[in-house]
Amino acid sequence: MATLPGGIQGLYPEALSPEQLEKLRDFKIQTRITNEKYLRTHKEVEWLISGFFREMFLKRPDNIQEFAADYFTDPRLPNKIHMQLIKEKKAA
Repeated sequence: MATLPGGIQGLYPEALSPEQLEKLRDFKIQTRITNEKYLRTHKEVEWLISGFFREMFLKRPDNIQEFAADYFTDPRLPNKIHMQLIKEKKAA
């Protein structure tokens, strides 16, 4: 796999023109900006991920994929996240 300008990796670097590469780079930058804005306005995503990592590091499971599946399908998870959001709003 070849590395293209801007760190883009692809099988056939000659398949894209310089103009197409520039458009692709701009698209990737805009996507990152959009994702960052989304994450900043949805604190529940932060709580989901930080809670998962906290539990993973505390329990250190042998099978992380199984642990992740159990963690994210726990029927109590939505309520836990909701309660954390309420606590955060009260503290602010």
